[in-house]
Amino acid sequence: MILEDRYIALKTKVIERTDAFERLMEHLEKNTSWLTAPASIKYHLNIEHGLLEHSVNVAETLLSLKELLAPELLDESCVIVGLLHDLGKAGVPGNPQYLVNKPSEKQKLHGYSASIPYRFNKDLIYMSVPVRSLYLILPYLPLTETEAQAILYHDGQYVEDNRSIATKEEKLTLLLQYADNWSGFIIERQE
Repeated sequence: MILEDRYIALKTKVIERTDAFERLMEHLEKNTSWLTAPASIKYHLNIEHGLLEHSVNVAETLLSLKELLAPELLDESCVIVGLLHDLGKAGVPGNPQYLVNKPSEKQKLHGYSASIPYRFNKDLIYMSVPVRSLYLILPYLPLTETEAQAILYHDGQYVEDNRSIATKEEKLTLLLQYADNWSGFIIERQE
């Protein structure tokens, strides 16, 4: 199934908060780099549409894990946190987090492209990706505390700041952490 179809299929699983979710997605799709941004500057899916592909992979993996390990969790919550956990990588309206990297003068002289395809936008005010994700989501879509925790701490122990949550993670947070890792380290490595 092509990426756009997978994305649309996931969005249809948001039922209870459909209106708010649709307003958020319309805003993101029209006003940010959500649909075109890479997932990273030099690691997984550092390509155009990489963020969307990664987000779809995470949401689909999260739904699969939920069925096996925590079927009581709502599909809607899994789709919301899976799709939007890295939303902060889209930057803000009119100011993306990642910019296409240009080759250096030496690279140009010898006919080489830039060593890494993207670079950070230095004009964007610094916020961690999870904090910026919540900043973008909350004006449009109310989240449960569990969903907010999952998005905020989805990088797990890979981030020093997350030590404060160790052993206090909700099921959704743990499943999102694993779905994110599985997608980035396994699914996307094979692509």
